[in-house]
Amino acid sequence: MPHPVPETISPFWFLPTPGDSRYLGTSEGARPVDLGYLKQLAIASDTLGYEGVLIPTGMSCEDSWIVASMLAPFTERLRFLVAVRPGLIAPTLAARMTATLDRLSGGRLLVNVVTGGDPVESRGDGVHLDHAERYAITEEFLTIYKAVLSGETVRFKGEHFDIDGAQLLFPPHQKPHPPLFFGGSSDAAIDVASRTIDKYLTWGEPPAQVAEKIGRVRARAEAEGRQVTFGIRLHVIVRETTAEAWAAADKLISRLDEETIAKAQQVFARMDSVGQARMAALHGGKRDKLEVSPNLWAGLGLVRGGAATALVGDPATVAERIDEYRRLGVDTFILSGYPHLEEAYRFAELVFPRLPIAPHLGCNREAPGETVANVLSAPAHRSSAAS
Repeated sequence: MPHPVPETISPFWFLPTPGDSRYLGTSEGARPVDLGYLKQLAIASDTLGYEGVLIPTGMSCEDSWIVASMLAPFTERLRFLVAVRPGLIAPTLAARMTATLDRLSGGRLLVNVVTGGDPVESRGDGVHLDHAERYAITEEFLTIYKAVLSGETVRFKGEHFDIDGAQLLFPPHQKPHPPLFFGGSSDAAIDVASRTIDKYLTWGEPPAQVAEKIGRVRARAEAEGRQVTFGIRLHVIVRETTAEAWAAADKLISRLDEETIAKAQQVFARMDSVGQARMAALHGGKRDKLEVSPNLWAGLGLVRGGAATALVGDPATVAERIDEYRRLGVDTFILSGYPHLEEAYRFAELVFPRLPIAPHLGCNREAPGETVANVLSAPAHRSSAAS
């Protein structure tokens, strides 16, 4: 049976609370990611027409809930994809936090369910669970969390939670609750996703691997009588020509030394995340074969954990690669690039006009440009033959 292909897509951007730079893996060209910079990024994302922003989670990041709460008043339409961590917080407390932020932001909250994949970090948070246990607690958590947000009085007794009469007095703005995003490549993760979440996220693997993963999630969700939509997390390096884009990719990792790469790969190897293992397998910690699929570059994964591939090329090429994922069923693209403020503008200006973006999104394509000679309107843009 043919799978549905989304007619339009929603682009998201990323708030780099772990840090931002012109050169990966070094302090050279780094900039402080303080409230002022995050505010610039949020306002830019809002006015450029991104659907929302992903705020990451973990010990290397600022707290995503507080960041979203600080930035919501400075934006009008932008949605905030904020992480909830089963095992670190009670599902009832998480439900109250979710309802409050969703209500006070006017329904602009999205929830990213993060099970976690670094046992060392988890133990630092007092969580001593193996891979299977983390997903078991995630499913129990979501069962309670969704029911409370939906207005039910919840009584639940499971292996990890014993809830007696939980209620939510102040409901969320979105009904029955803000949409739930979730990522994970293991069988346990896909099982949980098929039964509980709204949008399944994959990291930016080659299209054939993404197609296989989406197929598994879709089939398991259908077996549960459910439908799941799909998103992908990618970096982008877009320039007016392909040569310029690849030069920018090379420049981004030009300050990386082999010792830094080796140390980073040792950290990734200790994790029990199947998704992280799949990312690492794309490049093997080596610089020599970083284009792992046409225009899909794995250089970021030399030192960056999590999503660590980038689409590299001129606007027409990058737009076509994005459309390749759309044709697989992906409707949400969570993007980022270095430095994040500049790349947010560059991507919106160069690539948005080439994408089937949802009608309520996208930057102003009718902007007239700077007045010529003080009195003349700028001439209309003429696309080059290459575009």
